[in-house]
Amino acid sequence: VPVPVLEGDDLVEGGPAYEVMYLLDAEDDKVPPLRRVLGNLGDSLVVVGGDRLWKIHVHVDDVGAAIEAALDAGRPYRIEVTHFADQIARQRRPRKRSRAVIAATTGAGVAEVCRDLGADVLEFSRSRPLTIDQVVTALRDTGADEVVVLPNAQRHIGLFQSAASQLRHEDVRVAVIPTHAQVQGLAALAVHDAGREFDEDVVAMSSTAAHAQHGAVTIATEPGITMAGPCQAGDVLGVVSGDFAVVGVDVTAVAADVVDRLLTSSSELVTLVLGEGAPEGLADALSAGLRASRVDVDVEVIEGRQEHYPLFVAVE
Repeated sequence: VPVPVLEGDDLVEGGPAYEVMYLLDAEDDKVPPLRRVLGNLGDSLVVVGGDRLWKIHVHVDDVGAAIEAALDAGRPYRIEVTHFADQIARQRRPRKRSRAVIAATTGAGVAEVCRDLGADVLEFSRSRPLTIDQVVTALRDTGADEVVVLPNAQRHIGLFQSAASQLRHEDVRVAVIPTHAQVQGLAALAVHDAGREFDEDVVAMSSTAAHAQHGAVTIATEPGITMAGPCQAGDVLGVVSGDFAVVGVDVTAVAADVVDRLLTSSSELVTLVLGEGAPEGLADALSAGLRASRVDVDVEVIEGRQEHYPLFVAVE
């Protein structure tokens, strides 16, 4: 969910002292009262989300009151507080940079979400693989001094690293974060902050991506041998951290197995990215199962519209 990044003259002395951001698990009817309370406490208020998952951003002087308001509305988590005095001091230093993020994406819905989160996208598919010339051109076309790259597939990591090496003599800083899956890229983008120093931003994005456990569901196109045993064309395959770990006949059952294998005792959020082949009711069935077994876990659903994979999954 995009949150405004404050740059230039947006941070001024005399305004609210703190930026507060958090995710909130709350019923829809609890959000309007929260919005009113936060609006009275400060400014630059952004409230986005739905279906019990909300992202809140506000500038305030009273951090405690902003968090107490969230507790009155529901369950806040991933709370981040930034003292603006530190950011103002950084802004007074000479600045020469601009930053871009490039994400390799498959699925129109995934691409749309990445754009909303501030990334330039390079769309690919099985029939339209990325080439190094295409990647180099995309890196140059950003016009940025600093570029963060999210390959979002194992086979892309070396490709993007090779492309990045061609730009180093052009005084462009390029960091390739080794994201192995689309959902890891989405997780990294969710914490991207162009207001941070480049290295700090890369570390934050890399850490978040690495901690996002990833899985998927696809359909076998031919007979083969997997880690879970033999499969036939048409079988449903569950992917866990890049390996075929489940073979079955029902998409929903295999998907539930994949989610269960990814969950840990510390998991807080499950993201379901639905593909073109997702059966009707898949997200509802998985959400219901999680509500029954893990009331402490929130579920976010994205219409990814990717081909060949009825489901991508991230667990954070």
